[in-house]
Amino acid sequence: MLEKQIGRQNVLIARHQARKARSDMRDWAKERRERTRHLIELGGLVQKAGLVDLTADDRATLLGAFLELTEQLQGDENQSAANLKTRWRRRGLNRFRAGRKDDEGNGL
Repeated sequence: MLEKQIGRQNVLIARHQARKARSDMRDWAKERRERTRHLIELGGLVQKAGLVDLTADDRATLLGAFLELTEQLQGDENQSAANLKTRWRRRGLNRFRAGRKDDEGNGL
């Protein structure tokens, strides 16, 4: 009788551990999917800006450009960096709006 109860407890423990492992895996997979989606969206922005075509899809050139942008934003003149970010954001928002209007005009 006691051995039977111990056996049941072991089965319950094993089920609990398996359920927890599945849950942990789902959380990990969800976080990975979210990160992948974010990276794909960023790549879409690079494409939308025309950088892929302008650099002939040269990834070293793209990386160099991004590094230079980083340096500009990390410059000593914080006000200048803030102005750059504001100007870039305004241009980006305008491009998004223009793209949305084009989509609406095409029935999308």
